Amino acid sequence: MKNSVLLIALVTALGLTACEKRTVVNTTPAVVTVPGPAGPQGATGSKGVTGSQGYTGNTGDTGKTGGDTIVVVPPPAAEK
Repeated sequence: MKNSVLLIALVTALGLTACEKRTVVNTTPAVVTVPGPAGPQGATGSKGVTGSQGYTGNTGDTGKTGGDTIVVVPPPAAEK
C-alpha cells in the first residue's frame, strides 16, 4: 500500500511537471499622441519684397478697315 501511494505521488508529480507552460508576453499598447486645441493666432508677418516687372510683350498689327459687314444688335428685352 505504501508503494502504491508513493508510485501515485511520483506519477502525479511527473505528470504535472511534464506539462509545457506557455510563455505569456504582455505587450504594452502603442502611445497615440492626440493634438490638443489650436493656440491663439500669432502676429502678422512682415511684408515681402515687391517682385520685378515683367517684360513688355510685342504689340500686334494694326487692324484692317472694315468692309461692307453689317452688325445687327437686337433691342433689349422688355421688362415684365
